[in-house]
Amino acid sequence: MFDALLIEKNGEGQTASVRRISDAMLPEGDVLIDVEWSTINYKDALAITGKGPVVRSFPMVPGVDLAGKVIGSESGQFRPGDRVLLNGWGVGEKHWGGLARHARVRSAWLTSVPSAFTTREAMSLGTAGYTAMLCVIALENANVTPDKGPVLVTGASGGVGSIAVMLLGRLGYTVVAMTGRPAETDYLKSLGADEIIDRELFTHKGKPLEKAQWAGAVDVAGGQVLASLCAAILPLGAVAACGLAGGMDLPLTVAPFILRGISLLGIDSTSCPQAERQEAWRRLADLIDPKELDSVVSECLLSDAVAAANDLLAGKMHGRVIVRMQ
Repeated sequence: MFDALLIEKNGEGQTASVRRISDAMLPEGDVLIDVEWSTINYKDALAITGKGPVVRSFPMVPGVDLAGKVIGSESGQFRPGDRVLLNGWGVGEKHWGGLARHARVRSAWLTSVPSAFTTREAMSLGTAGYTAMLCVIALENANVTPDKGPVLVTGASGGVGSIAVMLLGRLGYTVVAMTGRPAETDYLKSLGADEIIDRELFTHKGKPLEKAQWAGAVDVAGGQVLASLCAAILPLGAVAACGLAGGMDLPLTVAPFILRGISLLGIDSTSCPQAERQEAWRRLADLIDPKELDSVVSECLLSDAVAAANDLLAGKMHGRVIVRMQ
C-alpha cells in the first residue's frame, strides 16, 4: 500500500484527498514506476480544486508530471533501475498521474532523465520547463534571433514564464517580462529579465495594429493578452502560444498577419512527438545550470498538495511547485 492523491466525485461535487491505494488499483500500462518527484502545474491545480474541467474520469490521480525509477517493466525499452520522466500524454486527466508513490504507464510516454539532472531537478523543470523550451525552439525555427529585437514573456512569474525568461536570457535575448505582480520584479530580474511591464496594459481591446515593439513572444495567457501582443509584434516576428490562463477566446484581426507577416505558433506539449520531447530535454540539459533551479522552485509534501494547488491559483506562489513523494 502507498499514498496517492485521489480526486473523487459524488452527487455533492468533487473532493481531493490523500488515500492509501495498492498497485492492483493502478490502470493498465507496461511500466511500473517508483515515483520520487511530481509537480503541481496550473492544469493540476485546476484539476485538484475542481475549478476547471480537466479530469475526464473519476476517480483520478492528478499530476501531469512524474520522475522516478522503473521497478517493473514489460517493455523492451526500459528496465528496472532506469531513471525516467513523463510529461503530459493525458496523464492526470484520462490516466492516473504522478501524485502517487507508484504509477503504471505506457512505455511510449516515457523519456529518460538526462544525465545532467537528478529526478528532483528534472521535476523542477517538468512540463513547464519542457514547454518553455518548446516555445524557444519554435521561435528559433521562425528566425526570431536575439539580434531581431526583444522578446516578451507573459505570465512571467509562473512556471512556464520563469523558465522561458531564464532560457531566453541564457541565449542572449533581450527579455521583457510581463506580470500582474509587481512584487516579483526582483525575482524576474534575477532570472534574466531586462525589463518588467504590467499585464494590465494588455487586458483591454486596442487597435488592430499597435506600435511594433517585440520580435517575438512566449504567451501562456491567451485571450485578450495574446490578441494585444500580436498587434505589437515587429514585422516577420512570431508568438509561441502555449496556455490559456487568460481565456480561450482570441479577439484579434488578421491585420498583424497580413500587414506585418507575423506568425502565431501553437505549442502542444501534451502529445508532442517523442523526438521533439527528447530534443527539448537535451537543450534544457545544455542550457540550464541545475544550481539555478532552486530560485524558481517551491517544494511540498503530498499531504500539502491540495493547499499548494489553491495557493497557486490564488497567485500566492511563483515559479515551480514540486512534490516530494519519498
